[in-house]
Amino acid sequence: MRKFSVSTSKTIEVLDITEKVFSAIEGLEGKAGLIHVPHTTAAVMVNEFEPNIKQDFETLYSVMVPDLDYKHEHVDKNARAHLSASLIGNSATFPLEGGKPVLGTWQRIIFVELDGPRQRDVYVQVL
Repeated sequence: MRKFSVSTSKTIEVLDITEKVFSAIEGLEGKAGLIHVPHTTAAVMVNEFEPNIKQDFETLYSVMVPDLDYKHEHVDKNARAHLSASLIGNSATFPLEGGKPVLGTWQRIIFVELDGPRQRDVYVQVL
């Protein structure tokens, strides 16, 4: 297993981490890769990544969970971040071929910050 860090600068931020994942698994042998974000207010997904969709994702995640009187809001003031992260997920898998991730033409591995800015850890493992 290998680890790298991601720094975010906004409350909600969508970042392309594909190249960091590629670097992290370089030289490892296996048939599949697993990426895991060990945080309850961040997520990871595979999708297209270009400036317009990045902005659309950030807009979506800012309105996806309505601003209600959530019980956790009285504890940490970040209930929406926890709820949004639970809808996206904290891990993703991808096949490997010749030691390289197999992604579709437009697919990228995307980190989603929902309670930033923060320094986050990302773990990658080859299976």
